[in-house]
Amino acid sequence: MLQAIETTGQLAASSGATPIRIRNLTLSFGTTKVLKGIDLDIGAGEFFAFLGPSGSGKSTLLRAIAGFGPRPSGEILLGERNVIGLQPWKRDVGMVFQSYALWPHMTVRQNVAYGLEERRRPAEEIRRRVREALELVGLDAYADRYPSQLSGGQQQRVALARTVVIEPKVLLLDEPLSNLDANLRVQMRQDLLALQRRLGITTIFVTHDQEEANTICDRIAVLSDGVVQQVGEPDHVYDQPANSFVARFLGTANILDGRVIARDGACRFVLDERSSIPLQGSHGEGEASFVLRPRGLEFADDGAGEIAGTISGSEFLGDTIRYFVEIGDRSVLVDEVHRRGGDRRSAGTNVMLRVVPGQGVVLAR
Repeated sequence: MLQAIETTGQLAASSGATPIRIRNLTLSFGTTKVLKGIDLDIGAGEFFAFLGPSGSGKSTLLRAIAGFGPRPSGEILLGERNVIGLQPWKRDVGMVFQSYALWPHMTVRQNVAYGLEERRRPAEEIRRRVREALELVGLDAYADRYPSQLSGGQQQRVALARTVVIEPKVLLLDEPLSNLDANLRVQMRQDLLALQRRLGITTIFVTHDQEEANTICDRIAVLSDGVVQQVGEPDHVYDQPANSFVARFLGTANILDGRVIARDGACRFVLDERSSIPLQGSHGEGEASFVLRPRGLEFADDGAGEIAGTISGSEFLGDTIRYFVEIGDRSVLVDEVHRRGGDRRSAGTNVMLRVVPGQGVVLAR
């Protein structure tokens, strides 16, 4: 576990955290445009995530902020300073790489001291700040070990200590948990959050794992094909996806195509001649998609449902049973709470489904 630092003079929380503003950022590798007019505002002291699949541009965007790779066009403002064109070591940012990039021939202490030595800091200051950084990540007892003598989680903490010891204005994390096993990732993401909150440093976390981003970040930016698809707090983006890509990427989603019709002051989403769904609020008529999470549907055993279908199969997921229900030529997923001793619904059973009020999102097509 990361340890609290209370001793006077030790690494302190930032009193002037740095906001980041990105304006019309475009970057290409040769003739391939990888970032396409990115605009983002990241608040001072915010824990922010770039989230997206492989090839979405999230790591390229992070590296552009750090100063690695081809020079982009546009602006990257750290505070009031546009850092495009500045060398990485002149930007006051610290980056933790996916591979950790520790020197294998150096001890933990030497690895952490390296950045300060390159900056020609006085020897006594280096000793003090290295000791404080190792205490911060709970590795002061491992100072004389080599990276090969550490676990994956310990190596990750060394990489963190080496980065925070230079007291950067911005901390950049490029999928730092991807090399850890599942249980250790859960612990380490909470340790990362505790460290970030203690230091008060503006932090950007790159990941393709939505659970990681959702559990520790204040806000997320979902990227696809070099474009920001949506920005917001994790629960808002999950509940109110801006488009079908975001809906599918942030968890499992049923996306039903149909039409919105308005009659007598009320709107309905029509799937086919047998199935239509009442909508809350007003919506423009025309072709649309209706997004529902598997728990946004429930079985209407009283027959008072809106969607007719047939169960084609099921999966036992522990706390829930996931049913596959055929609706004409399409299939939807329905999650039902599993209770000990309960009977599973059989394949081939005709059912009626009810939309849980307020759980669907209409997207224009």
